[in-house]
Amino acid sequence: MVDALGLLDGLTATGIILSATIFALLSLYKSIKLKAKLLTIAALTMLMVGFLWLGPFIDFILVVSLTTNITPVYFYSLLSYMWVAPALVFALWLGGELLIPKKKWILIGSFIVLGAVFEYFLWFQTSESFIWTLNNPGEELIDASFVREHPTFLLIALFLVFALVFLGIGFFIKAKQATGDLRKKFFYLGLGFTIFVVCGALDSILTIPVAIGVVRGVMMTFALWMYLGLKT
Repeated sequence: MVDALGLLDGLTATGIILSATIFALLSLYKSIKLKAKLLTIAALTMLMVGFLWLGPFIDFILVVSLTTNITPVYFYSLLSYMWVAPALVFALWLGGELLIPKKKWILIGSFIVLGAVFEYFLWFQTSESFIWTLNNPGEELIDASFVREHPTFLLIALFLVFALVFLGIGFFIKAKQATGDLRKKFFYLGLGFTIFVVCGALDSILTIPVAIGVVRGVMMTFALWMYLGLKT
């Protein structure tokens, strides 16, 4: 039976995936109905961001139903971090359309290349990129931490910093420059992306269970703010 920490880990990961999927489907429905391209991009962004917690979610399901963990253990990291590059590209596509439409493809192209480099290290140097901890197989969930000196970690750190500056702060600046309903929508987008970056970073470094639970609870609102910023 899964222990208390595993239960917290699994349920919060499930909550993030469910909230991201629900708002992604709502956005996709509205994008088809309104023929709004930005909502389609937003839906894909939400979905990919939610899948960043697929590792603990799948591990939780396996422990609860079969009292076994993901095997081999490196699949845990692949299931979560394989979505980093697609999530980043779709997020920057969305931000580029709204913030720098004339230069968006330069930005997207640059990060497609960096994303491909990240995926190479992730898939072909997985064992060198992570340290996995599992003391009680079948009862607790796998804990994965980055090797801080490895290019996989350095690249994801770069992605998070850039996303915070360009998407989080960028949308807040746009909100300050705008008025009325448009200001509110840019603020929602800035808040959503800031929550994603800050909570994503904290999730990977915090070790106190209650703190992790709070961070993931806040992370569950990421897709809501994106949806509110783009729904009309």
